Amino acid sequence: MSARARWMPALAGIAAVAFGLGLAELAAGLLAPRASPVLVVGSLLIDLAPPWAKDAAIALFGTGDKVALLVGVGIVLLVLAALAGILHVRRPLLARLLVIAGGVFGMIAAATREGAGVADILPAAAATVAAVLALGALLSRRPTEEPRAGDPDRRSFLVWAGGAGAIGLLGAVGGFALQSGARTVTAVRETFRLPTPATTAPPVPAGAELAIDGLTPVITPNADFYRIDTALQVPNLDPRSWALRIRGMVEQEFELTWDELLALPLAESHTTLMCVSNPVGGNLIGTARWVGYPIRELLARARPTAGADMVLSRSVDGFTASTPLEALTDERNAILAIGMNGEPLPLEHGFPVRMVVPGLYGYVSATKWVTELEVTRFDAATAYWTDRGWSERGPIKISSRIDVPRGSVAAGSTVVAGVAWHQHTGIAGVEVSVDEGPWREAELATAISEDTWVQWRYVWDAAPGEHELRVRATSVDGEVQTGDVQGVVPDGATGYDAVRVTVA
Repeated sequence: MSARARWMPALAGIAAVAFGLGLAELAAGLLAPRASPVLVVGSLLIDLAPPWAKDAAIALFGTGDKVALLVGVGIVLLVLAALAGILHVRRPLLARLLVIAGGVFGMIAAATREGAGVADILPAAAATVAAVLALGALLSRRPTEEPRAGDPDRRSFLVWAGGAGAIGLLGAVGGFALQSGARTVTAVRETFRLPTPATTAPPVPAGAELAIDGLTPVITPNADFYRIDTALQVPNLDPRSWALRIRGMVEQEFELTWDELLALPLAESHTTLMCVSNPVGGNLIGTARWVGYPIRELLARARPTAGADMVLSRSVDGFTASTPLEALTDERNAILAIGMNGEPLPLEHGFPVRMVVPGLYGYVSATKWVTELEVTRFDAATAYWTDRGWSERGPIKISSRIDVPRGSVAAGSTVVAGVAWHQHTGIAGVEVSVDEGPWREAELATAISEDTWVQWRYVWDAAPGEHELRVRATSVDGEVQTGDVQGVVPDGATGYDAVRVTVA
């Protein structure tokens, strides 16, 4: 087949798959709003990806990793669709099998999602049947290389291919429009007003913010708060139907409804959360003012039995986290949060309810859209990330970061500043080293609490030339941040944050 002749079968393949996917989105909107083929395939790929691939994606794309995944899925679909079209000209059975294989993979992805039913496989099945039929129909209208009278012409083929693609696009738009759950939950959230907490957090101390350009603010705005989770599509969980089930190794299992949660004496607290995938010097960390109810009070009501040492929390989308029982029953502000920085939780941060636990990485504690707490044991159950090679308990390690300066600065007095953290322990001091010289004490801002990070600054007499700045922190209990370099797997990165600066 000549290069000129190949573009039409390739276009037919792309148009046929677009037609099938559009009808699948329409079917998902009508029958199974959570079973969009592209989204369920993307979610399955997230689940199947090895830890190193997830780490690489986060390191490369940060919080845009899900967008990058969707773009990647789209590109792969385009390539396979074009290949199926070209293959169909000489090997139509193989081309159909290629399309069917993609459809079967989509059906498997839909069927294996948490809470999936028979209806969830129908969109992918519809996409498969529609794409196979459309591919054959379009290629029957492809002009031959040696056309004869009455054969289809190029213009007719382009009209049919364009029509199939347009129908697919309209079907996708219609399917998204029918998926009204997100709009419903958004409307509920926008009209919801947080109850006044029975216990308010102390105000942020006047000396907590050093007001240095480029320095990370003490409180992270919701729009800037990092988001790392396994949900490719944000769950649409209506609080009016939400309930938390507490079960397992307890004397009294029970369910807590949304109205019952709101009626409890809520507490307000500041907590810094951090992702275990945060590299040394990374920004997958943030601090917010949370409103919620202490988890220890709910567990006291359930009365865990002897031998229990872990709570397996479960999200509505099937994600699980293994939290040490003592971290949810001691004095720390481990809460079921419903509010973040004075407003209801944003949808992508867990609305209506999520867990917030100081001192633990998010993968073992910060379950969003939480619907179940199972009291159990570490030797009896595992969680999403521990099944993938991460450690069981995930205590946050002491660390620090340099925010400024960056790039080039003028010689003379220069402010070096950043943040340091050791949640649920607190920071006692921060030191800065220039060009691997002696460690010099930096000035600490006033910490909000032991559960939050703290700003620091150091005034450096910068001499002309290239210099390397390093930082380390010491915790309240005397632990000094290690300079030993370790990657994020299996329990968080270690090492000194270092930046190179040119002084002119």
